[in-house]
Amino acid sequence: MTVLNISDYAQELGARARAASVQMAKMPSARKNMALRRLAELLRVNMQTLQVENARDIERAQAAGLAAPLVDRLRLSARDIETCCLGCEQLAAMPDVIGEIIGMKQQPSGIRVGQMRVPIGVFGMIFESRPNVTIEAASLSIKSGNACILRGGSEAIASNKALALLVQRALLDSDMPGEAVQLVQTTDRAVVDQLISLPQYIDLIIPRGGKGLIEHISRSARVPVIKHLDGNCHVYVDHPCDVEMAVRVVDNAKTQKFSPCNAMESLLVARAVAAEFLPRIGAVFAAKGVQMRCDPQSLALLAGLPGADRQAATEEDWYQEYLAPVVSIKLVDGVEQAIAHINQYSSHHTDAIITRDHMHAQSFLQQVDSASVMVNASTRFADGFEYGLGAEIGISTDKFHARGPVGLEGLTSLKYVVLGNGELRA
Repeated sequence: MTVLNISDYAQELGARARAASVQMAKMPSARKNMALRRLAELLRVNMQTLQVENARDIERAQAAGLAAPLVDRLRLSARDIETCCLGCEQLAAMPDVIGEIIGMKQQPSGIRVGQMRVPIGVFGMIFESRPNVTIEAASLSIKSGNACILRGGSEAIASNKALALLVQRALLDSDMPGEAVQLVQTTDRAVVDQLISLPQYIDLIIPRGGKGLIEHISRSARVPVIKHLDGNCHVYVDHPCDVEMAVRVVDNAKTQKFSPCNAMESLLVARAVAAEFLPRIGAVFAAKGVQMRCDPQSLALLAGLPGADRQAATEEDWYQEYLAPVVSIKLVDGVEQAIAHINQYSSHHTDAIITRDHMHAQSFLQQVDSASVMVNASTRFADGFEYGLGAEIGISTDKFHARGPVGLEGLTSLKYVVLGNGELRA
């Protein structure tokens, strides 16, 4: 495609999405739920075909030398597909928030004023690697009564095309507009700059990928953006705590999967519990091949640990999202110092405390400035499916409109509605 053709193509996508959004906004709940259940059915029936297409993407990515964490994000396992199916079914079973009126109050003039939840209209989703995002975005778009344009990464084009075909089949089988969910068919990156410059068609852009992509879109978009740049997630092991629990939770937060943005990257440990806790978690990390980048005190406590890959941390390590078997470790005096460290170095994504002290837990919840803040739980739970949202379209570290996992309500807006009986303003 030439640059001119790319411009025309983006305009066509936008115009079709805008037309479809008008139809989607008035779709009854039963029709939307039918499409979601049909999509789950099609995903299960076509699981083998989807995995064949996904294998093509993985083979191509490995041949191109794509980094191992990115290849890992590209994989579409049977478990991943089943999770997408369950997400669709969970969404179908959830109440439809579109048309809901909240906060209706009688005013002295006699009018009643409230707010109605409505679809945003058209959103564009620009993402890299993970093909399951195609289904998450599509299912949320259907349930929320929006239309969407999906632009996946070139590394996942075969997987995304196969998934998008099933989405369109589910829509058409349910008497809904097939163009309510459109996948950009070209891998030409120029289409991204075109899409983010179409406020007449697109109401919201959601980038989900590497920091470079998100920074570029945030700088250049003429359309509102929901974003998060990094996932530098912390777990703070407090004094007092259940050390057995702390070992289990920290292990899960770091090693259950290295590549997601909700994996722990930094471990903070209260000095009073460090001598008991650190050698134990250090042995777990050593056994699983996790490199530990430590401050001087934690480095000393881990000295002599068999098989441990440990080295001195730099200032830059406290900011890092590794997406790899690497963790930074620092000792702190207590909860106040932990909170201060997190608020300075965190990406404001997800941070957790392991503690037996109720007041410490409350201070942590109130003062840590992150989209998700947890007590005695793994950061890996920071996910729309785990939060009961059915699916998520991303995790926002913005503070306006949507924060944390962006699910159904994050793709809606509120408008004021006024009910009267002939009242006149004096």
